[in-house]
Amino acid sequence: MARISLTPPRTVFYRLTEWYSRRTYGEVLDPAKAYAHNTRVLLGIAGFERKVATWNKLDPALKELAVMACSARIGCSWCMDFGYWEAHKLGIPAEKLRAVPAWREQREVFTELERAVMEYAEAMTETEPAVTDEMAARLTKLLGEPAFVELTVMVAVENFRSRVNSAFGLVGQGFSDRCAIPSEA
Repeated sequence: MARISLTPPRTVFYRLTEWYSRRTYGEVLDPAKAYAHNTRVLLGIAGFERKVATWNKLDPALKELAVMACSARIGCSWCMDFGYWEAHKLGIPAEKLRAVPAWREQREVFTELERAVMEYAEAMTETEPAVTDEMAARLTKLLGEPAFVELTVMVAVENFRSRVNSAFGLVGQGFSDRCAIPSEA
């Protein structure tokens, strides 16, 4: 159960946020409901997230795997649920998405690069970051500097999201359920 009310004041900006969220995601995202208790925070986060969505130097599938590895490490069920839905939209196979929390034991499911990206995401997520010079050098060589910068900042962004959502007590909203193959009636 959420630790903060998910029925914020119905300010003009929050009503616009509701409209945008329903149009984009099919429903209002619980993090937006939580942030909406402070209009300036909601406005700042919304603007920041719009900018983050324009970053394009890192392969989107690698970005999603890094985000999900970070979310899994922190234990944010809301982020895992939403991340599964986002990754599914990119065409990442369900088998791969389900394997992210235990990617080290599912080595055959992931490429060497995907494993390196998830290892880096987890190392960055540790309370005292455990990134090594070797990890950074390997990924810089494999991805190039612009994509490496994007990966690093994307993992930091997901650390922020996952930690805030976990602190708010947010849980999945059923986004991953929408990825199931519809049964034939």
